[in-house]
Amino acid sequence: MSAAAETINVQEKLSASLLPERNDSNNHLTNGAVNLFAPDCDEIFDDAELNGIHEPVDPRTSLVSPNDLQFDALISNLKQRLSAGHGETIFEVGAGEGTSNGLNTEDYQASVATLKLMAQSCNSNVVLLREKTAEQGTMGEFLVRKILEENDFMEVRVAVVGNVDAGKSTLLGVLTHGELDNGRGTARMKLFRHKHEMESGRTSSVGNDILGFDGVGNVVNKAEAHGAGQDWLRICKKSSKVITFIDLAGHEKYLKTTIFGMTGHVPDFAMLMVGSNAGIIGMTKEHLGLALALNVPVFVVVTKIDMCPPNVLQETMKLLTRILKSPGCRKIPVMVQNTDDVVVSATNFMSEKVCPIFQISNVTGENLDLLKMFMNLLSVRCDSHDEEPAEFQIDETYSVPGVGTVISGTCMQGIIKLNDSLLLGPDPLGQFHPISIRSIHRKRMPVKEVRGGQTASFSLKKVKRSHIRKGMVMLDKSLKPQSCWEFDAEVLILHHPTTISCKYQAMIHCNSLRQTATIIKMSQAHLRTGDKANVTFRFIKHPEFLKPNTRMIFREGRTKAVGTIIRIDPDAHPPPQVAGKIKHRGPGRGHHASRDKSKEGNAGQSAHASTSGT
Repeated sequence: MSAAAETINVQEKLSASLLPERNDSNNHLTNGAVNLFAPDCDEIFDDAELNGIHEPVDPRTSLVSPNDLQFDALISNLKQRLSAGHGETIFEVGAGEGTSNGLNTEDYQASVATLKLMAQSCNSNVVLLREKTAEQGTMGEFLVRKILEENDFMEVRVAVVGNVDAGKSTLLGVLTHGELDNGRGTARMKLFRHKHEMESGRTSSVGNDILGFDGVGNVVNKAEAHGAGQDWLRICKKSSKVITFIDLAGHEKYLKTTIFGMTGHVPDFAMLMVGSNAGIIGMTKEHLGLALALNVPVFVVVTKIDMCPPNVLQETMKLLTRILKSPGCRKIPVMVQNTDDVVVSATNFMSEKVCPIFQISNVTGENLDLLKMFMNLLSVRCDSHDEEPAEFQIDETYSVPGVGTVISGTCMQGIIKLNDSLLLGPDPLGQFHPISIRSIHRKRMPVKEVRGGQTASFSLKKVKRSHIRKGMVMLDKSLKPQSCWEFDAEVLILHHPTTISCKYQAMIHCNSLRQTATIIKMSQAHLRTGDKANVTFRFIKHPEFLKPNTRMIFREGRTKAVGTIIRIDPDAHPPPQVAGKIKHRGPGRGHHASRDKSKEGNAGQSAHASTSGT
């Protein structure tokens, strides 16, 4: 076992300080997230449930030879864990509670056989992750993953951020297409969407690609013949879990696009890319701060280690470790060097304290297997809230020939089914209009319903694309939604060169909406870097749909601030400069002629005035 694994094992024993506290009433964490991989997961065994009497039962031996009553209780607990973990959980065999760990060979094999029977009863697969030697013998950690229907899969979204030329698109090309790079960027060419991206080698738009894992953790993606694109439909049908990579831009001039990808596409995790030869430069700290501000767990991938001198790589790792340990991040960096490190870091990753660091090469393929194994263990962070009314936020619109208007985005809560009638809005006047769902696709695969936390695209009936914009929402009619011109937020100024006062304007990023807003009221007269205050904003163009307790970012130039919406004001009136405003269009055909006519008219009026004056 590596030094990193030994270090984190010490931290496992102190997991109360690393992981959020457990609320035993509902097996959820007090901060709202579900910790699938907590080391103390065997606390769910209830002594009275397992044997019907109030005698203490050691979880270490609970799987060795359970009777029928105990076996039913074990299955019930496993079902609860699978439900809380969105279809998967990590099960420890031979782990004691307050006692020594490990089992002898015979008891260990009996416990594994019991676990497989339990998983079979729950229609799940069991995969061994690692075995280790403990005081009393052998311990094992197993991944239990539910077998889903052909048209269903778990979805985890990973935002890929980092400075320009860090190798983001190249890594995604290698992971999703199954072929190593040649050192000159052939892997990234399969991901680019625009001609200028292929010419410059720089991503300028939000790209999407998928990596599928089957029930036992094997990669489904295969290298396509003759360099053809991946068949998303085939991948999704064979996969139990699909990792959606959100490929974001690294260049500073595309920061607006990157922020929209981090807020509008609702990533579960962020993969920060660092070029080992260039180090932490440019937008690396900017993107790390953005992920921290949005409370998105971060893991780091250091690329190009095949071409980096050892001394430069060492300096890069020292600086990276210092930044992660700094008061602004407060992370525990873990160098991932073997499968033990992968399991330990994935086990503790949901705490948002541990930050795994991978060193990989896209040319030689070094450590890519460790990264894929880590991706396989990533879990869904958000709950689906199936019982809540449906809510869907729009982040992209399309016009498909033969189909009509198509929108894509993320279902935030509830269930949306085929032919459902929802409300679409708000329009420029703040109104919501009823629409019907014609068809639903997930990753280009037709489905009949979409649940909370899943991304999808919808074909809408009798709706023009020009009437839909990014930032609009589709809602259940029972919500009776209201749009707002004004809202209150508690903001923290991360950086501003001078001071911020009333009437200051900045771009608001909140979920998938982007719009400029004006500060009309503040709890302080002026705000500077590091200040915190309650601020009232007013949109300048059209009203938006917002919800309290939503994270937001506002920026203008190098000014950046984060905040949380605390109140919306649906009764506020539109700003006076917007009410009755006519949209001025650019000069069209005949513009010069009309300008000449206006000059002639002005000249005629002045001549008439001069003659009448004389």
